[in-house]
Amino acid sequence: MNAISEKRIESLRLLLQASSRICIVTHMHPDGDAIGSSLALKHFLEDCMGKAPELLIPDASPDYLAFLTRGEKMHDVSSHPEDVCLLSEADLIICLDFNAARRAGEAMEAAIKANPCPKVLIDHHPGPDTEQFGTVFSSTEVSSACEMLYQVLLALPQISGDASALPRTSATALMAGMTTDTNNFANSVFPGTLRMASALLEAGVDRDWIVARLYNEYRENRIRAFAELLGSHMTISDNGVACIIVTRELMEKYDIREGELDGLVNIPLSIGKVKLSVFLKETEGMFRVSLRSKKGVSANRLAMSHFNGGGHELAAGGRLYIPADIPDRDHAAGYVGKVTADL
Repeated sequence: MNAISEKRIESLRLLLQASSRICIVTHMHPDGDAIGSSLALKHFLEDCMGKAPELLIPDASPDYLAFLTRGEKMHDVSSHPEDVCLLSEADLIICLDFNAARRAGEAMEAAIKANPCPKVLIDHHPGPDTEQFGTVFSSTEVSSACEMLYQVLLALPQISGDASALPRTSATALMAGMTTDTNNFANSVFPGTLRMASALLEAGVDRDWIVARLYNEYRENRIRAFAELLGSHMTISDNGVACIIVTRELMEKYDIREGELDGLVNIPLSIGKVKLSVFLKETEGMFRVSLRSKKGVSANRLAMSHFNGGGHELAAGGRLYIPADIPDRDHAAGYVGKVTADL
């Protein structure tokens, strides 16, 4: 499917031109791709089209993205649930980096579905809910929502294929989001990903500055937590499944903040015999689950079949509910071992 058809671009152009109350929405527990794509679109609409969009996020943005979000007007619905009403007032809703409205959380999903206004989806996950959105730009053959949005913006007349015409804030956010979703070009890299990076570099984006902000400004707590988790909390099965379980007690011990354990799930894959890495983080009444795999093992299939989630073939996520899936947290390791025994 050609995600960037002239028909879809013209539809988007007309929607943007006609709309005065635009809401931008991304998924729960927003990551670099979610925040990067949302901010990139926000600044494009402000700087190139004179619009005043509202950006709603279901949960707070992680601290490691503060270099992007500092000074930005963003509605954190977890802290200000009343801001959900902005969705009911919108005449255009644009959703980024998720394939179905449920990924925005119950309150925002209900508000999105209740508003009959046009809705646009820009995403890179499999199985987009095309019935819910009138205009869809979605492909699994891109690295990230940032890359998908980059292609969309280049096709609009305000940019006309020239990356240097993007607002600098948009270009920086796009590079940052794409960098995080490829694990700094370690996975999910397509030819278009490198073309995008090259064009943004030529347009003046300071990638060295972005990488330094993303990967070289962690708190000491994070590194010490990584050391304990990898040293005494990681198990590796005979069939190559690495599992790390983070309890709330450990989170409190190291004062771990939202997003500070991002990337930990990737590390076990550097071990030759590991073909699947499973990361479980305890929250109220459940574990949040991240899955990463090597070729030949479908993280997406496992997430859909056993962890109430989904994602990409080699990178997926989900949830493990207590007591619906396991009776208590002490059964989490056994559950992982059971559902991965046949890999």
